[in-house]
Amino acid sequence: MTANRPDRFDEVEWSEISRSRWFEPSIATVGLVATLVPLVVLAGYDRAVLPARTPTLAVVGLEYDLTAVDYLFVATLVLFAWYLVVPLARHPRMTQRYWREFRRNRPAVVGLGWLGIVFVGGLFGPLVVSAPEQSVLIGHQPPAFLSVDAANVATCVGELRDGRCHGTLTHPLGTTQGGKDVFAGIVYGMRISVKIAFITTAIVAAIGVTVGTVSAYAGGWVDEILMRFVDIVLSFPTLLMFLLILYIYGAGLGMFILVFSLFAWGGTARYVRSKSLSVAEEPFVDASRMSGATTAQVVRRHVVPNTASSIVTQLTLLVPGFLLAEAQLAFLGLGDSAVPSWGQLIAAGRSDLSFAPWIVLAPGLVLFATILSFNFLGDALLDALNPETEAENQ
Repeated sequence: MTANRPDRFDEVEWSEISRSRWFEPSIATVGLVATLVPLVVLAGYDRAVLPARTPTLAVVGLEYDLTAVDYLFVATLVLFAWYLVVPLARHPRMTQRYWREFRRNRPAVVGLGWLGIVFVGGLFGPLVVSAPEQSVLIGHQPPAFLSVDAANVATCVGELRDGRCHGTLTHPLGTTQGGKDVFAGIVYGMRISVKIAFITTAIVAAIGVTVGTVSAYAGGWVDEILMRFVDIVLSFPTLLMFLLILYIYGAGLGMFILVFSLFAWGGTARYVRSKSLSVAEEPFVDASRMSGATTAQVVRRHVVPNTASSIVTQLTLLVPGFLLAEAQLAFLGLGDSAVPSWGQLIAAGRSDLSFAPWIVLAPGLVLFATILSFNFLGDALLDALNPETEAENQ
């Protein structure tokens, strides 16, 4: 009786194996499609069936109308969940190794905790905290445990003692000149920041990774054309384009995200191209080609996964630039006045710094901590996701 002998490398039809597996969708892809289908149905129902002024979530008792930015935000959350959270949960040993390397950077751990607060506050804070409303009579209320000269307030909400108005927990971070609660403004600004971070990252990653990998593996005139187009994108004055669109169509959060993300993927494309070219020279890629894998299969199975860690780090360091750009435009009055962002809150207190500095300091410190946390996070991810780190520790 002849024992079953395993196939030799040169006897296996690797091309047939590669072709059969190419069409098998991953669990993440199936889950993403299954999750996005109800979202698309809801969007269609919102646009085609519901009356114009009826809130989308009125059917569940919430007076909240979903906009195009909201739908895009939910879609990016689903994308990140299936392609980031689920893989980490399915590979606990890999996740533990990443976390072990990541927590060596103490500032990054603190920054991750702060970003977690911003994320949770942005998602659920507006459901708990009422939206900041204009009320001139209670303008310039000081933060809790602080006081201000009673001459600077029309009506003191807290205790009035010795000619000074003392703060109260009703407005823990005080109010603006128009009487808007600063704490509520910060909470609602968290949602704006989270939307900007997730949506712009998804758009930049999709375009940058696609252009970078195609440019690296197509080569020749395709590479030349794509890279010259990237040069145009990198040299294009994004601010001038935004101001032009602002003049024609008006300001809006969706317009800001669209313009700045469509002109910010050039650096990512160049970075992905350089990493793809370096990965293409690795022995395992040559072995995959010898086995009969096509270029598309090599890119999907080897190049993108092996450059993912560097791409994640590079995208993480891009987010602070988007947040700072939105804050700067809002501070200059070039943003959407209906969007309660941190930059708009800072702008509301720039004329009252002499006696009401909390209006600027509170959102300014929150913005500073968020940007600093993203920078710490990017540095820590660069070390934690670096494959060479694992080799050095073994």
